[in-house]
Amino acid sequence: MTRLVTERLTLRQWKDSDRDPWAAMNADEEVLRFFPSTKTREESDAAVDRFIHHLSTYGWGLWAAELTETGEFMGFIGLWPMPIGFPAADLTEIGWRLDKRFWGKGYAPEGARAVLHHAFTVLGKPELVSMTTVTNAPSRRVMTKIGMTHSPDDDFVNPTYEPGHWQGPHVLHRITAEQYFKTTVK
Repeated sequence: MTRLVTERLTLRQWKDSDRDPWAAMNADEEVLRFFPSTKTREESDAAVDRFIHHLSTYGWGLWAAELTETGEFMGFIGLWPMPIGFPAADLTEIGWRLDKRFWGKGYAPEGARAVLHHAFTVLGKPELVSMTTVTNAPSRRVMTKIGMTHSPDDDFVNPTYEPGHWQGPHVLHRITAEQYFKTTVK
């Protein structure tokens, strides 16, 4: 299973010891403020099971993020297939969710850059996308920091939200392999 390492982070397969802090993150209304609701322990555990299976099967996915210096579990950073019924459903999404203790320190863009590099140089992905609710300024900043661009033509209403939900309107950001190599390879 692929492990990605940056200056401060290790992106790795999930461990059983990640389940408790992951469930605590998903029960935190502030961490999930841009989602329709928090998650139960059962939903959190089921997500970890899906993440483990995907990483084991494909060698890529939503890696558990660990602060290398301390070994602390931070959340996830990685790749996931775009869901059927969404724009760009044939592409792969890059995403992140970190515990609030790790916000504002540059960890999400640092890990996401490692994931971009892996996706384009090792996996040969032609393009990656990232989506979030229109109001999620922190994630949108990360998308911009890692070189993704937004076109209003890609905006959509997330079909998994209740009709009329205030978080339903979403943006889609993109980066192609060509764009990535133009900006990173000198």
